Amino acid sequence: MTKRDRINDRILQILTAEGRISNLELADRVGLSASACLRRVTALEREGVIAGYRAVLDPAARGVGFIAYVTVGLNEHTKAAQEAFEKAVATAPEVRECHNITGNREYLLRIEAGGLADYKRFHTDVLGTLPQVSAITSYVVMGSPKDERA
Repeated sequence: MTKRDRINDRILQILTAEGRISNLELADRVGLSASACLRRVTALEREGVIAGYRAVLDPAARGVGFIAYVTVGLNEHTKAAQEAFEKAVATAPEVRECHNITGNREYLLRIEAGGLADYKRFHTDVLGTLPQVSAITSYVVMGSPKDERA
């Protein structure tokens, strides 16, 4: 297992912010030779610390004008109810994230829609029709002063 140290932490920090940085620039910024830096990055990838690279998309450029976090309560606390709910939301393009959480609700969803009317349709026609759902609470995102999701 790759040791956790200041250099690996810095490599991960830089790659999180700039996944397309060249190995040469990354090496320069962390104070390593290019070959030593590449060995570290390769080891972090091989061990699954770095699980992949992805593009960060601009919601507005994709036509997304409405973002909400939604908590969902289920009417049954069974594995079958959870699996059915998870299967249903997995096919909904508006659901960008689905998290099984603790507390008085079972799920936290991140929803992206074109606008309020699109969200209302999703809320009513998708979430509102699932037999497992007993409660829905929406939290509309008004701004994101810090967002480090990649």
